[in-house]
Amino acid sequence: MLFMLAIISLLSDQVFLTPVQNNALFQYINDHQSEYIQRLKNWVAIESDSSDPSKRDQVQLMMEMTKDYILKMGGHVEMAEIGEQEYSPGIKLPLPPVILAQIGNDTNKPTVCFYGHMDVQPAKKEDGWKTEPYTLVEENGNLFGRGTSDDKGQILALLHGVESLKKIGLPVNVKFVIEGMEEVGSQGLEKLVEDKKNTFFSDVDYIVVTDTPWLSKKPGITYGARGNCYFYLEVEGARRDLHSGGFGGTVYEAMSDLIYLLGQLADVKGKILIPGIYDDVLPLTEQEKELYKNLEFNLDDLKADTGAKQFLHDTKEEILMYRWRYPSLSIHGIEGAFSGSGTKTVIPAKVIAKFSIRQVPNMNPSVVEKQVTDYLESKFSERKSPNKIKVTMVIGAQPWLANMNDPLYVAAQKAVKKVFNTDADMIRAGGTIPIAKSFEEILGKTVMLLGIGGPEDAPHGQNEKISKHNYIEGTKLYGSFLQEIANAWP
Repeated sequence: MLFMLAIISLLSDQVFLTPVQNNALFQYINDHQSEYIQRLKNWVAIESDSSDPSKRDQVQLMMEMTKDYILKMGGHVEMAEIGEQEYSPGIKLPLPPVILAQIGNDTNKPTVCFYGHMDVQPAKKEDGWKTEPYTLVEENGNLFGRGTSDDKGQILALLHGVESLKKIGLPVNVKFVIEGMEEVGSQGLEKLVEDKKNTFFSDVDYIVVTDTPWLSKKPGITYGARGNCYFYLEVEGARRDLHSGGFGGTVYEAMSDLIYLLGQLADVKGKILIPGIYDDVLPLTEQEKELYKNLEFNLDDLKADTGAKQFLHDTKEEILMYRWRYPSLSIHGIEGAFSGSGTKTVIPAKVIAKFSIRQVPNMNPSVVEKQVTDYLESKFSERKSPNKIKVTMVIGAQPWLANMNDPLYVAAQKAVKKVFNTDADMIRAGGTIPIAKSFEEILGKTVMLLGIGGPEDAPHGQNEKISKHNYIEGTKLYGSFLQEIANAWP
């Protein structure tokens, strides 16, 4: 019977995935686990730290290794040059090229484009790693090493999934956008996407980002992310720093003004006090409320992970909503203030506070900028200080929200169910994912984040890891997802 189903599938014009194909895909992946882990070991060994100019050759090497592997898979690869980076005044470094690759060009099949990156965060053993960060170590079912989760391991799982599908017949066309500068801001990438809009991206139907974790040990699909409005608040008083013994009690102190203004931004429960800031937040629907109830998330685990004794909200649903779908304001630091050891008694002449507002869909960064500026200037005017203030928004990254009923998301949910035998958690990201919004706005395509990172992978911290289970089953997930996309294609 299975044999007959396979024959019928081959004869049909419509793509139809048989149990034979599914079993063959999973079996092939199981049989090649050792090879997949060895390749991850080889890739982790490349110290592709994009923040360190002395390791730029390692980033370049990593891009070449990725290119060679895609070529070995039978793909076509363009190494797109994106110019130079001004690392410091007068010092320029070539930016690593972006890989634009394609496997398959059948106009009767859908084309799915995947994005990921090959650069990593800095890592040294003396930072607190229990293993050498650039040596893959397998322990207790986990694969430790810099880049295992962010993002080499996730990209390799994808590539292995595509390669496995090729053995039984690739049901879609696949494209890859893989860069080497994500960890330092993806310089040049947005312009490249704009420049290639009518060429490389012209036949792309869907965009999938592979650089993302799950909320829990249960598989997650990310459909939204908050934006980021980052501000500098500068207060300038005296012409120079002053001694508090000679001038304390006689001058309006810039630091006092700054602390006062920072205290006007939010209340003790985190509610932002800036008028109008919540006006454009989308109302909570009953359907969305139900979605939060079913998410797998443990507050005790979160307390243990963060060391926080109490949160601003009491329930799982409230915590996640205020983490994802409502704006938040955080104060990050003060520049110009005395922060060293000892007891220096200085009155700073100028201080700069740094804070950000994570805004949500429907909130416009330019509107937020005006609201913040007007409010702070009004509060400062009430204080009647002769000092000067300046409010500057230095980042205005847009939020992003997708339609979960899009065929792309339906296919991903079916693939999760098939591989993990559970329904996917539909989640958002509390942070900002600028590339998702850029892809959506420039290309006009549906974007989805489908990653395989675990909630405890520590992608930017010490002892980064990915579980072997996520790595291998994630390979099956990417293969199954492409099968489901083909099934849904008209």
